Amino acid sequence: MTEKTYETPCGLIHYWTNEKPGAALALVFLPGLTADHRLFDKQIAHFQEQYRILVWDAPGHAASWPFDFSFDLKDKARWLDGILQREGIGAPVILGQSMGGYVGQMYAQLFPGKMKGFVSIDSAPLQRRYVTAAEIWLLKRMEPVYRRCSWKSLLKTGTEGVAASDYGRALMRDMMMVYDGDQARYAKLSGHGMAMLAEAMEADLPYELNCPALLLCGEKDRAGSSVRYNRAWHRDTGIPLEWIPGAGHNSNTDQPELVNRLIEAFLEKL
Repeated sequence: MTEKTYETPCGLIHYWTNEKPGAALALVFLPGLTADHRLFDKQIAHFQEQYRILVWDAPGHAASWPFDFSFDLKDKARWLDGILQREGIGAPVILGQSMGGYVGQMYAQLFPGKMKGFVSIDSAPLQRRYVTAAEIWLLKRMEPVYRRCSWKSLLKTGTEGVAASDYGRALMRDMMMVYDGDQARYAKLSGHGMAMLAEAMEADLPYELNCPALLLCGEKDRAGSSVRYNRAWHRDTGIPLEWIPGAGHNSNTDQPELVNRLIEAFLEKL
């Protein structure tokens, strides 16, 4: 994997990719809010010998810093498309965890027909009808909450609240420690991400997935209402839903072998 950068009006985005001429598919991994490219270490190790791979540190995250927080979810999707065009990836399979799944849905909205496939990992539908007015209200007001909490408390809830395995919790702690000593940046990153998500939901766009898709969700996912959202998403659309036993919100780190097998089976059908 080679690290590269992509310039935007708000700052540089750092991303990693491999050279795989002739690969049948290109897999684009998008980490969730406050996580970085390391979230998918187990997936990249498994798939990089067979497929073209691309993963980023999302705008404002980890290596993609400094970054101006004047962007929205549409900007993220457009920048992603710019990176894919530069890398010659025309029909990506987007695999998004949590916030990464929302970026994938916005990508589908702005660039219909481009995605070859979509895998949601502990994410949720972006359509307005799935969320309550109270949930949107809260999403817009989370930055002060993260500023007032102690860093010790944030570190504890941010690791134990999203992962159930020792590996998953240790990895999430390492990713959170990027912001150790700069809680204001962590609060801004988290608050901006949630407000940006609320804004995209309020836009009430179709966010249709016109490609094969797969939903993965940890049985122990306690982040927001992920379990409820995924049940409704599956019920309303018929998109296959796989529950990951013993896994939390970062199910790809809690049960990497199972998640990799499910992704592998999905890719074989493409």
